[in-house]
Amino acid sequence: MHHLILLFFLSLSTIVEAQQVGDLFKAMPPELLPGVSEGNKTMLLVDSGKTTVPYPLGEIVKEAYGNDYLRLQTSKIGTLQLKLLPVSEDSVVVCLIKTVCGNVCDSHISFYTSEWKKLDKEAFLPTISAEIFLNSSQKKSENDKYAVSLPDIYPISATFNETGTDLTLTFHYKERLSEEQIQQLEPLLKGDSVVLTWKNGSFR
Repeated sequence: MHHLILLFFLSLSTIVEAQQVGDLFKAMPPELLPGVSEGNKTMLLVDSGKTTVPYPLGEIVKEAYGNDYLRLQTSKIGTLQLKLLPVSEDSVVVCLIKTVCGNVCDSHISFYTSEWKKLDKEAFLPTISAEIFLNSSQKKSENDKYAVSLPDIYPISATFNETGTDLTLTFHYKERLSEEQIQQLEPLLKGDSVVLTWKNGSFR
């Protein structure tokens, strides 16, 4: 019932044909990308090629731009992605991904309406943790218990491509573990990355 109410609310406010990612980017609240003026936002969207504008942290570079996707490099170690995702035939939700790549890349994912009202992430995305990368056939093994109980926090980065709605998650465990821990963990993994498919208004 909660999900149906949410979809109804979105359909009242967001029409796919009327919404372009550029329009939403220009209306994005300043706190989500501090220090970027309205003029600089417009400059970034002037053409489809790479565009650079000054920024308090250096400069912002537009890396990809289409009707429903925008990717910006916001610093030497930071990127921002905006993606419009359909929740019905005539409504969308805005997915915002901020990624920081210091020693290792880690992403923060959030969802909004077209009016930039924050939505409950759990309505659109499964819990993102180390377990999503584990081979389900070995979930009950002793080694699996060891793997998921490691004390470190595993950084996970998230990336869209320009044309599709699939979300690729990459598991950055090697940078945080010893060789011995890596050898114990790797046999349990499906792979270093998994792809979540957007279907019926959520990722699966």
